[in-house]
Amino acid sequence: MATLALLRFPPRPTRFDRVRASPPPAIHLALRSMPAATILSLPARRSVTVSMARTAVPATDRLVSALAYFLPLLDSLHYGRFLFARVPAAAAAVAPILPVAAAYRSVPYAAFVAFFALYLGVVRNPNLSHYVRFNAMQAVVLDVLLALPALLQRVFGTPSRGVGFRIMEMGYHAIFAFSVACFLYALLSCVLGRTPHLPLVAAAADRQL
Repeated sequence: MATLALLRFPPRPTRFDRVRASPPPAIHLALRSMPAATILSLPARRSVTVSMARTAVPATDRLVSALAYFLPLLDSLHYGRFLFARVPAAAAAVAPILPVAAAYRSVPYAAFVAFFALYLGVVRNPNLSHYVRFNAMQAVVLDVLLALPALLQRVFGTPSRGVGFRIMEMGYHAIFAFSVACFLYALLSCVLGRTPHLPLVAAAADRQL
């Protein structure tokens, strides 16, 4: 009888059952719709293409620029005379340009003519490109720097032996190594179409243009 009474009268829902059975409150978000005209008027995202290709230097400009650096090289060969006597391999390395150097030295005032021809005919020529003029100006400045030790030697004299001679010999080695390094670096840069920036020279050359 008790079972039948329980089945006939279901238990009353408790307070927790009412809370569980009640649906969650609806949350209404007011979304502001954007007009279609505004969407159409938005600017399209631009695609920026960056060109990494560098302007190629013409072959004639590279050739003239490379030839300009032969002037300081020829004027600095006499600084390597002690090195040539001590290291035969160094003398063999410069042997191909010795006939050109001999012909260059045999012409009276050839150094002055070549210097002013390079400066007036190339550096100060507005018809040539900035690449050629800058390299020619670097060659001119380098040639002037290489001439300064010889002028100082004429003023103070040439030591024949002792510590003074040893210092002069080491100075000749350093000057010749510097001139050859500048020549090789500039020559390779001109062949590749790049602009060489020689130490102690590039800033002075840039100010003259």
